[in-house]
Amino acid sequence: MTKSNFTRRGVLKAGAAAGAALATPTIFTGAVWAGAHTGFTNAPQGDTVTLGFNVPQSGPYADEGADQLRAYQLAVEHLNGEGDGGMINTFTSKTLDGTGIMGKKVQFVTGDTQTKSDAARASARSMIEKDGAIMITGGSSSGVAVAVQALCQEAGVIFMAGLTHSNDTTGKDRKANGFRHFFNSYMSGAALAPVLAKAYGTDRKAYHLTADYNWGYTTEQAVRESTEAMGWETVNSVLTPLTQTDFSSYIAPVLNSGADVLVLNHYGGNMVNSLTNAVQFGLRAAEANGKNFEIVVPLYSELMARGAGANIKGILGSQNWDWKLENQAGAKYYGTNAFVQSFGTKFGFPPSQAAHTVYVQTLLYADAVNRAGSFNPCAVAEALAGFEFDGMGNGPTLYRADDHQCFKDVVVVRGKENPENEFDLVEIVEVTPVEQVTYAPDHPQMGGAEASLGACNPGA
Repeated sequence: MTKSNFTRRGVLKAGAAAGAALATPTIFTGAVWAGAHTGFTNAPQGDTVTLGFNVPQSGPYADEGADQLRAYQLAVEHLNGEGDGGMINTFTSKTLDGTGIMGKKVQFVTGDTQTKSDAARASARSMIEKDGAIMITGGSSSGVAVAVQALCQEAGVIFMAGLTHSNDTTGKDRKANGFRHFFNSYMSGAALAPVLAKAYGTDRKAYHLTADYNWGYTTEQAVRESTEAMGWETVNSVLTPLTQTDFSSYIAPVLNSGADVLVLNHYGGNMVNSLTNAVQFGLRAAEANGKNFEIVVPLYSELMARGAGANIKGILGSQNWDWKLENQAGAKYYGTNAFVQSFGTKFGFPPSQAAHTVYVQTLLYADAVNRAGSFNPCAVAEALAGFEFDGMGNGPTLYRADDHQCFKDVVVVRGKENPENEFDLVEIVEVTPVEQVTYAPDHPQMGGAEASLGACNPGA
């Protein structure tokens, strides 16, 4: 794929961007700062390099965190020349040769974000200050991602975001030291709206239940704007705490609201619980406004489908990737099967989209260091910005320089009516081309013209 294939769209070259710092900055002192002779934070010494994997090992997104840790472990093995090499073999860049990163063996430390921003910042800071991590990656919450990204910007290390879907991560809160492979709320809305219109019509009334943090807000906004543009009406929107486990009190008013669609802007265990409550209250069997009542989950995964069981049947949503993508959508998505084979051989089951995106991020970081010939975060950022690649399971992909967001096709899925096994719970409805989900860097949902990446910080 040539650069012109992307830049001809215009919007991919427009604008620049970044975000606000945390209200209370974390101050890094002492040995964590690289000093004059190295020039950047945690410059690797000796024959090893340390990466920090910061994931939810407890809390509502713990299932995603567990799968991320599996994928990180696999990525490190492949970088160090162990196993079958996975997507190193299909990646269009050929700098990764099983000798680590720039010849240094990769080691790692882990932390538990607890799906809480304060806990995530504390664990990331510990990995940087005490363990010498030169790159932080992970997370399954956009609130966590924005907080840790800001901390990494201040500390002078690269942040390779994990599973974060809020527009804010590479929108109003974007940072020069931060990069996101996962897709975002805008892309879900743009991909889902035409599918929803075809499936359910254009004269629908929607009721939104929304997780009360930045991911929920931007996902609701994206879905609302996309569906209202095609004729839907939003009749109500209610925020729900991230810590909520029983959603009965939120579901009960829906049937008397005049709505005929419930949109669950929930993820992980929250989505499993709210969808289960919705089915228990009879919404799947109900009629409203002369139509069958429908439920939409804008973002979900095979992991969540497993938790929801039969309740997921027929539910439309979107994903960043699916383990069946190459077989069901074509050879364009090559690399998928290589990763599924590696992951499945090691762990005994297929990987989730959470596992896929963090595996890819780890390889992308390692490759960028090799291409830059330096661990200096500003050299790495320069190598990643505007980088075009393929063979990582999503088809041709661009790491846009303006906002450090990856642009690629988006997968629209539906809960399968007759699954063949416990891992075959989701079917691919369509793969939306990247052109349909691309936006200008200064789009209003991304913070508008005020958003700016700012300057890269090497930490020196």
